[in-house]
Amino acid sequence: MSFITVLLLCFVVACTTTLVLSAPAIHPDPELVVNQVHRAINESVARRNLGYLSCGTGNPIDDCWRCDPDWESNRQRLADCAIGFGKNALGGKNGRIYVVTDSSDNDPVTPKPGTLRHAVIQDEPLWIIFQRDMVIRLKEELIMNSFKTIDGRGASVHISGGPCITIQYVTNIIIHGINVHDCKPGGNAMVRSSPRHYGWRTVSDGDGVSLFGASQVWVDHVSLSNCADGLIDAIMGSTAITISNNYMTHHDKVMLLGHSDSYSPDKNMQATIAFNHFGEGLVQRMPRCRHGYFHVVNNDYTHWEMYAIGGSASPTINSQGNRFLAPNDRFKKEVTKHEDAPEGEWKNWNWRSEGDLMLNGAFFTPSGAGASSSYARASSLGARPSTLVGTLTGSAGSLVCRKGSRC
Repeated sequence: MSFITVLLLCFVVACTTTLVLSAPAIHPDPELVVNQVHRAINESVARRNLGYLSCGTGNPIDDCWRCDPDWESNRQRLADCAIGFGKNALGGKNGRIYVVTDSSDNDPVTPKPGTLRHAVIQDEPLWIIFQRDMVIRLKEELIMNSFKTIDGRGASVHISGGPCITIQYVTNIIIHGINVHDCKPGGNAMVRSSPRHYGWRTVSDGDGVSLFGASQVWVDHVSLSNCADGLIDAIMGSTAITISNNYMTHHDKVMLLGHSDSYSPDKNMQATIAFNHFGEGLVQRMPRCRHGYFHVVNNDYTHWEMYAIGGSASPTINSQGNRFLAPNDRFKKEVTKHEDAPEGEWKNWNWRSEGDLMLNGAFFTPSGAGASSSYARASSLGARPSTLVGTLTGSAGSLVCRKGSRC
């Protein structure tokens, strides 16, 4: 994306779209958030071991809501279950339920009531659900307004075959329980972003979920694969992000977190990557990080062709309690890739591995602070990868939820 295109996008959206933006959602002590994640995991594990939750897995997000057989009547309880940097994402909490009844997307400027596009552009908080199973082929990017939850529980919902989800200069978004795949570029078209505004969109990248200057975003239990660019990308000052319980397969550049090495506002990016399953057919960027602070915790890496976690521009990467299964190729065993810098530079980047389980010759190349006091605080309640990762990630991806029974 050219600099001129970025400026044009900034002008079109910032000047004409109704936004509900709060102050920058930067946490002053990221290690405190890491400790909160650890406490949540350990408390869920303790409850499970003591038999308090007969359906509990030790996954603190799932154990917060999945034991309830009446989940359909208590859908908005989900908004209280996030952990990590995106834990305060409200989505459509306390808003009305909007039921998508129509899978069509014939007019991105004047969307039909009952369609997903009509729901996501509204100004009010909405909790968006689906009347039945459906495949939604979007004609153009789905431009979301603030304070929305897309909740696919109870239906098999696929967004595929066209442009997909764009979260641009908005806040408080929850995406849960859907399938996003085979996404393609869109653009050079008019698209509505609010009830009062539509504007010209240049060509998009073809991401599954694209965050552009967004904050307070939680993507949970989504199955993603085979998109034109990234599965989940967050750029241009996005922050306060949690990406959890997702199942990702069959893709090259999986997850980009940070716009470019020269875009310094991404120093404020803070993201939690937790309980995801990085599965078959993945190549690289799980994630690829720039500038910010990234807590990568209790994920299951069963496939990569180039590397798993990489970065440039001195990001802080805190890898804890993950399970890394290296490919058989003896030249691809390294989990990490320090990009676009000589060793004399990247050796000062703060990358740490603690409690990670390395299988089939996998190895992590640490750098920077190592056992500094900062990381000591962040790691005071370490995860238990060898016993927990399989259970924690066993239900990654979209869930099969039936009315009247546990999800």
